[in-house]
Amino acid sequence: MPPTPVAPPPESFNFAQHLLAANSARPAKAAFIDDGHTLSYGALDERVHRLAAGLRGLGIRREERVLLLMQDCTDWPVAFLGAIYAGIVPVAVNTLLTADDYAYMLEHSRAQAVLVSGALLPALNAALVRSDHEVAKVIVSRPVAPLHPAEVEFEAFLAQATPLARAARTGADDPAFWLYSSGSTGRPKGTVHSHANPYWTCELYGKGILQLREDDVCFSAAKLFFAYGLGNGLSFPLSVGATTLLMAERATPDATFHRLTGGVAGVRPTVYYGAPTGFAGMLAAPKLPTRAQVALRLVSSAGEALPAELGERFKAHFGIDIVDGIGSTEMLHVYISNRPERVRYGTTGWPVPGYEIALRDEDGKPVPDGEPGDLYIQGPSAALLYWGNRQKTRETFHGGWTKSGDKYVRNADGSYTYGGRSDDMLKVSGIYVSPFEVEATLVQHPAVLEAAVIGKEDDDGLVKTKAFVVLKPGGTTTEAELKGFVKDRLAPYKYPRFIEFLDDLPKTATGKIQRFRLRERERAAAAAA
Repeated sequence: MPPTPVAPPPESFNFAQHLLAANSARPAKAAFIDDGHTLSYGALDERVHRLAAGLRGLGIRREERVLLLMQDCTDWPVAFLGAIYAGIVPVAVNTLLTADDYAYMLEHSRAQAVLVSGALLPALNAALVRSDHEVAKVIVSRPVAPLHPAEVEFEAFLAQATPLARAARTGADDPAFWLYSSGSTGRPKGTVHSHANPYWTCELYGKGILQLREDDVCFSAAKLFFAYGLGNGLSFPLSVGATTLLMAERATPDATFHRLTGGVAGVRPTVYYGAPTGFAGMLAAPKLPTRAQVALRLVSSAGEALPAELGERFKAHFGIDIVDGIGSTEMLHVYISNRPERVRYGTTGWPVPGYEIALRDEDGKPVPDGEPGDLYIQGPSAALLYWGNRQKTRETFHGGWTKSGDKYVRNADGSYTYGGRSDDMLKVSGIYVSPFEVEATLVQHPAVLEAAVIGKEDDDGLVKTKAFVVLKPGGTTTEAELKGFVKDRLAPYKYPRFIEFLDDLPKTATGKIQRFRLRERERAAAAAA
């Protein structure tokens, strides 16, 4: 029996107002819990109204942007929804980037203010020094040092504002927020999403596939600044009145286990959202909880392809399947997925109702089942555009279709199997890494002549970066030194996990590096091992 069609949001629609109104009858219930704070739905409502008024009081106008550089905590949803409620556009950014990255994002987004965690304030200040862009105010959540006159503490900023009585009269297709998507040349792309887009992901995936419930406690390893984490930890649970457990620190196995077993506020999550790299680390950890120590009823995975063996090992231990899917920043969340009641390991699953999938060859023609093709998606949550980047917008958004940049194969049962990237981009621990950016950094080392970066599968079948390095005549360095060199210049997750020194790199007659030859070399070495 086909699913009941989802009614679209009204033409006049504000996503923040929609979520607050949906939870007006449960003011005392916990909406968010972090390590030291619990935020009820009633308090969330009031603080969102105050944050919206405070931003308006700074003279920030509708559709102008504010940068959101915050660790996951109870202030994050207040900042995000408060800006949207006021018709102001929050630009949620990765907390693991460099000052140069933030300087670019400040200038590119023309952010009028910044909401920042105290622990991240030094990185922001370094970015402000490097940028010619000026902001009206820096609002600091949970400061760790005395603030300067141009900075204001988050709580004080809320306290001085009279709650905004009415949400901005935004339209369903108006810009609501930005997320930055990695670029193949290293420069991120400002992906603009509408007020309607998260509504559709809630209805089609959060409710339609995951079947989230009001009594769920949700916990996501992916942070709120990711498209995946934003749905997992904010829009999905708020759409059904559930509770979310937030974690500022990195999702190490021990940190994850602490929360899954009720170490924070005595609350055990019923829904856990992870990624394959994280699941592999959990299963290899010495303190892996028993099935009886957790309260999980649903486990979700995205960010990178889930190896079948990993899913089977997880189920053997915890007695629950991992529901694997694929989404993207451009589509906001998952559009192909397994089902809680129907999991086929080794595949990404079936199209999410409400989305159409097409596989095409290089000429744009459909490919038959069993043959790889470029993945195109058509669905209501597609981004509006890449801000200020017409060329990339036209390359990605084709009428109603979005080109994902992935290769897929359609199987006889209608499921889809991942076949790699259409370009040289790599996905490491769920985050895109540009080989070109890592190569360009490696060759800055005085001993390095040239470098090539490819993906290499580890023992769990997960992709990690490997660099092949050719040294200059007489040049000397070590693997450890080069790894540290890259870590000092790029976001830490971008450094090569493996480095091999070669006398030369395979090249075409015109001098272009043949990365596919290096990939063949790796496959041959793995087969011989």
